[in-house]
Amino acid sequence: MNYNTRKWVKPEDLNPNNNLFGGRLLQWIDEEAALYTMIQFDNRKIATKFMSAINFVSSAKQGDIVELGMEVKKFGTTSITLSCVARNKMTQRPIVTIDNITMVNLGEDGKPKAHGKTEVTYN
Repeated sequence: MNYNTRKWVKPEDLNPNNNLFGGRLLQWIDEEAALYTMIQFDNRKIATKFMSAINFVSSAKQGDIVELGMEVKKFGTTSITLSCVARNKMTQRPIVTIDNITMVNLGEDGKPKAHGKTEVTYN
């Protein structure tokens, strides 16, 4: 799994229990999945179609550094399915795991469009 993005947990990212707010982490994950997909498809027009069960394994506190890892599970005709692990950079302990995130390639009309990819490319 490649960990391409790091986020620093700041006071505005905390919930009332002084832990990283789950919604903020999901926002970061969705953004990372979108960026990963845009780079793979060389297209800015993509959409999140599906996220499987989100497993909150541990919490993060203010000052922690969260790493977001994405891995391609498969390519569909118009989509890509990713898995994700968000982990604490210092302890390497998982914070959240998501087995399947499906992102869809869109054409200019906003409808799903074939992307022609069958393997990961690194630009």
